[in-house]
Amino acid sequence: MPESQGEKTILVIEDDQDVLTMLVKHLQLLGYNVITASDGMEGLKLLEDSNFDMVITDIVMPYVSGLGVVSACKTKKPDIPVIAITGYGKEPEAAALEKKADLVLSKPVKMAVLKEHIEKLLG
Repeated sequence: MPESQGEKTILVIEDDQDVLTMLVKHLQLLGYNVITASDGMEGLKLLEDSNFDMVITDIVMPYVSGLGVVSACKTKKPDIPVIAITGYGKEPEAAALEKKADLVLSKPVKMAVLKEHIEKLLG
């Protein structure tokens, strides 16, 4: 997938439709190309089929959790930065970091903070 005008593509995996919509709108306003998946299984399939510059995944989801996504991503495509987000506190956060997530943020995610971290991770 060639990048047009240096546009970065971010895969967002989130099962909460409201959170997904908010993330997509915000990332698009920042100029990112956004592809979405509503669960980990769908997200992993997209990861297999396409190239992404970054993955943002919810941790607690049906079918394949965000931890499964982080783990698979870091195994198959270790160069892609992964940001995990959770509304469930410290335990999922610690687990995501253990699976080598580049960053874990708590919900509600502050968009200014997310923007800062994305820019840092994408260099």
